[in-house]
Amino acid sequence: MYRFIADHKAIYSVEKMSSFFGISSSSYYKWTKDPVGFWHRQNSELLVKLKAVYSMSKGRYGSPRITKELNADGIKVSRPRIARLMGRSGIKSIMKRKYRATTNSNHLYPINTNLLSRDFSTTGTGEKWVSDITYIRTGKGWLYLTVVMDLADRKIIGWSMDNSMSTSSTVVDAWKMAIKNRPLERELIFHSDRGIQYASHEFRRCFKGLQVLQSMSRKGNCWDNAIAESFFKTLKSEMVYHRKFETRAQAKLEIFEYIEVWYNQKRRHSALNYLTPVQVEQQMLKNKTEAA
Repeated sequence: MYRFIADHKAIYSVEKMSSFFGISSSSYYKWTKDPVGFWHRQNSELLVKLKAVYSMSKGRYGSPRITKELNADGIKVSRPRIARLMGRSGIKSIMKRKYRATTNSNHLYPINTNLLSRDFSTTGTGEKWVSDITYIRTGKGWLYLTVVMDLADRKIIGWSMDNSMSTSSTVVDAWKMAIKNRPLERELIFHSDRGIQYASHEFRRCFKGLQVLQSMSRKGNCWDNAIAESFFKTLKSEMVYHRKFETRAQAKLEIFEYIEVWYNQKRRHSALNYLTPVQVEQQMLKNKTEAA
């Protein structure tokens, strides 16, 4: 960039090219006095800021999200440059393991049609929710985590954690939290896999009197509920696989922190143009208020 300006300053003004590249002309003139030292100082200062974002994310961010975080703070830098700095400094995002989804669809309850049909787009919140259950290993046995996500902003609006796989302590509790946090204002498609908890009469009674259309994945097709399963993959690769939970209480505390403090509030989501779920939620609320 600075070399380009130097090579073309006879054709274009330094000010015009600096403006085009989004830098100040004064920084160019500093570079001309000591090119090697200038870049060394720039990279040293940038590395400090890079490490601060990396630390804030607890090692979960790679170069794309670190770049977006720095850009949001007004620091103009490209992803390739951040990737190079990370590589030279030995900074790596947390390694990911293969995630394996688990479900129990061996039951005699009725199965609903796949109304979602892999259409994960929405026109706003409260239109399409997805849900799933996963297992977390602890030193005291399994902990079962259920989540409900709104596809509009990818926010986890309901969740439950329990040592029991009962319908009431998994999907019912998560549903109750979701409906409290985000009361229904229109017809909702609620999508899940074919698990016994979702198909049970106990859970179906939660929808009584509400405009809820229950949708279920096709048999053996994990892609039908890919967004919910993707959240669990992210949770496990960014946090769970790097912890050894001695007790369920410890696991609950750290998972709570991950969902409510990190994922919903701070984690930049690639599907949301690298905004956080809360940022998208606030933007949608603002748009709705202005349109009223």
